[in-house]
Amino acid sequence: MRVLITGALGAIGVWTMRALLERGHAVVAFDVGDDRHRIPIALEADQAAAVAHVRGDITDLAAVERVLDEHAITTVIHLAALQVPFVRADPVLGASVNVVGTVNVLEAVRRRMERVGPVIYASSIAVYGAGGTLAAGDHPGTLYGAYKRANETTALRYFEDYGLPSIGLRPHTVYGPGRDQGLTSAPTTAMVCAAAGVAYRIPFGGSAQLQYAPDVGEAFVRAAALDHDGATVCDLGGPVAAMADLAAMIDVDRGLITAADDPLPFPSEVDGSVFAALVGDSVFRSVQDGVGDARARFETMLADGRVDHPAT
Repeated sequence: MRVLITGALGAIGVWTMRALLERGHAVVAFDVGDDRHRIPIALEADQAAAVAHVRGDITDLAAVERVLDEHAITTVIHLAALQVPFVRADPVLGASVNVVGTVNVLEAVRRRMERVGPVIYASSIAVYGAGGTLAAGDHPGTLYGAYKRANETTALRYFEDYGLPSIGLRPHTVYGPGRDQGLTSAPTTAMVCAAAGVAYRIPFGGSAQLQYAPDVGEAFVRAAALDHDGATVCDLGGPVAAMADLAAMIDVDRGLITAADDPLPFPSEVDGSVFAALVGDSVFRSVQDGVGDARARFETMLADGRVDHPAT
């Protein structure tokens, strides 16, 4: 495959790149910025050198079409989005990037369906309402979630109206190396702080489905390898942990890491069986294994400067 990843420089993007490169696929990274600090976190030097980088704006349909043609793209993994705090700060820009940007990807691929496969795109657990459903009266608790729910409907219409297939994946709480922004990045910040010996309080409580960033990249790549017909949306599933238990797991016996009480405004757990059936099995490791791997990586990366030391 020749794969275009939009929002490629984000946390899921760099691990998706790694999973693709390990399989021998060609990767084109499309991103509005040029901040590549996450690349050495996820990629070896030879892998990073193999990636073609294109700086472009997902809100510009012509730019999306141009990169598809100039790089003979066969597969698109669409990850570009502004996360919850940035959408809240600028709702108009958030809609432009998260909603119009997704329409641009769907439309650009629709015009090239003879050579580009199903669109694989990132939705979110945030599409669920406070009642834990997708019912019409159970509204998402954030604008970000409202925009992501709109994208799922748009992808369905593109299949029903034009025959464009797609697979949307809904991550929950992604953690691990590279996850350094967004509402649910706090568990990762806690791991960095624990590795550095700095106190930190996770600003929410309750339980969450914890998905290790390298595993989420693997999930997107497995979806991209499917010969799919339809407009499918899947919750990713994965192990669940209470934030208080996670804090204790991250920082055994030292008491540096704590958690607040109030839960996040969406379900603590969703059923990942549809995704597991689609790709053949679950891709997610246990929380204990993920935290152990992340802590070891952060200790090394703090020492060699790939991750900044947290402020005390």
